[in-house]
Amino acid sequence: MLPVVSGLILVALFFDYINGFHDAANSIATVVSTRVLSPGKAVVWAAFFNFIAAFTFGTAVASTVGSGMIDIHMVTFAVIFGGLVGAIVWDLITWYFGLPTSSSHALIGGYAGAAVAKGGFAAIVPGGWTKTLIFIVLSPLIGLAAGLALMTAILWIFRWTPPSRVDRWFRRLQLLSAAFFSLNHGANDAQKTMGIVAGILFAAGYIQTFYIPFWVVLAAHAAISLGTLAGGWRIIHTMGSKITKLQPVSGFAAETGAAFALLTATHFGVPVSTTHAITGSIVGVGATRRFSAVRWGVAGQILWAWVLTIPAAFLIGAGTFTLLRLRGFR
Repeated sequence: MLPVVSGLILVALFFDYINGFHDAANSIATVVSTRVLSPGKAVVWAAFFNFIAAFTFGTAVASTVGSGMIDIHMVTFAVIFGGLVGAIVWDLITWYFGLPTSSSHALIGGYAGAAVAKGGFAAIVPGGWTKTLIFIVLSPLIGLAAGLALMTAILWIFRWTPPSRVDRWFRRLQLLSAAFFSLNHGANDAQKTMGIVAGILFAAGYIQTFYIPFWVVLAAHAAISLGTLAGGWRIIHTMGSKITKLQPVSGFAAETGAAFALLTATHFGVPVSTTHAITGSIVGVGATRRFSAVRWGVAGQILWAWVLTIPAAFLIGAGTFTLLRLRGFR
């Protein structure tokens, strides 16, 4: 039993590493594209705040992922493994094509696919999915509205200030906004892996009631931080320069707007997409210059990838579980 549990936990932490690797663009694309930090310094900055988040937020999101979306009594080792494979495979596919999709939605899609393959749709807990599906729409809209509002306010407040002075101030302030976003990114995303690891421990009987041990919190934040250090450079290029051109002031507005969207979701225990939040915020900031400043063709490709994430990961997770069941694992 212990070798199987240990192996599954390592697979979960590997997903967490891939999550950080895949979503590093969310934390550093703006600060790199504005040349406030070099890529090497930016990933260190982001990874540090990804880890520090372990000591600043609770585990409400982890509880939602671990027991609020799938009936915990339907969870077996094969279901968990199938869900993780679904998420990891989809993350690697979208990383290869440079598409900033949601690792969070890949995980819940893969997990749900494996659970449904085992127990049918009775395995789904509707209440947990309702919040998540609502925030699929709300998180990019909150990010867009916050980025648009912040950028508009900054432009108005500093309308008489020389551009060179504004640029100099916001180069410093963008360090703070990047840290604030990375903190919220780590807080929301690392908790998804915590929920999966706690599910493994519960299924194995190592914990009698569902909760998140503190060593799991530390391990999840360490794994996502290491992934961020590795950096998914293909997606960073898409986020930082293909959607719209960013300056330090617009980078600050985009990061701060997205961070507030994540903070709201984390407070309510919703496993939201950091990718959706920052992409929406970047689009909102770009739209303050002029509508055509946003490359809507690229935004459309990203949107299609978002739409496909949960169904694609669902099918991969269900297929993986089915293969395991044929080999006698349930």
